[in-house]
Amino acid sequence: MARDVRFKVGGQRFNYRAAAIMIEKGHVLLHRQVDDSFWALPGGGIELGEASEETVVREMKEELGYDVEVVRTVWIAETFFKHRGDAMHEVAFYYLLNTRDSLFKDGSFEGLEGERLIYQWIPIDVLEDIELKPAFLGKGLKNVPCETMHLVRKD
Repeated sequence: MARDVRFKVGGQRFNYRAAAIMIEKGHVLLHRQVDDSFWALPGGGIELGEASEETVVREMKEELGYDVEVVRTVWIAETFFKHRGDAMHEVAFYYLLNTRDSLFKDGSFEGLEGERLIYQWIPIDVLEDIELKPAFLGKGLKNVPCETMHLVRKD
């Protein structure tokens, strides 16, 4: 049984998430659901009783088989946006990750969970030209801050 901290009240949904920032060779790893038009950083729902750093490490192992270590927290973001007709309120922790070996590859690929998600290393210099959610990531990933930032964004 999933224990992710997410719920729906009327036409509003809340999501509590941890996301991975993996950058190699001027590219950042992104994913999108097969039936969505936008890209996002990989990661997933934080489970009740789980620290967000543990979540991002667990999700990268479950989704891609990657062994990662957290370098630092980059952003804590509260974002408000529309998704599939619902008003979303998301609180997310964005972690810069490191791996022992290079994981970069050309083209799109599937993760361990099958065809539901498509992954791809996207050049950082084209991020503002693609649909990326939350929207602040288009500029933010071009110049990742050295200190943790708290953001509140209404897209």
